Amino acid sequence: MAFHIVLVEPEIPANTGNISRTCAATGTHLHLVRPLGFRTDDKTLKRAGLDYWHAVKLEYHDSFQEVKDKYPDGRFFCATTKASRSYADIEFRDGDFLVFGKETKGLSPDILAAHPDTCIRIPISGDVRSLNLSNSAAIVLYEALRQTGFSGLT
Repeated sequence: MAFHIVLVEPEIPANTGNISRTCAATGTHLHLVRPLGFRTDDKTLKRAGLDYWHAVKLEYHDSFQEVKDKYPDGRFFCATTKASRSYADIEFRDGDFLVFGKETKGLSPDILAAHPDTCIRIPISGDVRSLNLSNSAAIVLYEALRQTGFSGLT
């Protein structure tokens, strides 16, 4: 089993490229929910992912609901600055889905409202609005991997 990162309507190709490289390095599945703010042949996207694209388990979806329908037994943790619960308070399990929204607006209110018990946040100073998307995905993913013993990683 492996973790899943879901990017809902990502806008910046370099962030998605960086996240794809993290996914390749950890065996994590990457789900991209359209519309994307870039073309998948974008040079910035490819450069950020370097030559690891062949190792990324990548799926495209037309909506977040499509992801949920395909994985009805999945546990979906929605990262948002609006959550009261820290990602460090979660007991992650192999197969969990870590969901992140677009860089400029985050996840939609509808998605957040549908997951009130699984919204998580990364603690930050009140002087900063949020962290970079690729940094946020790596922070939460590596905590989940740590909790599950870094299975399959050396």
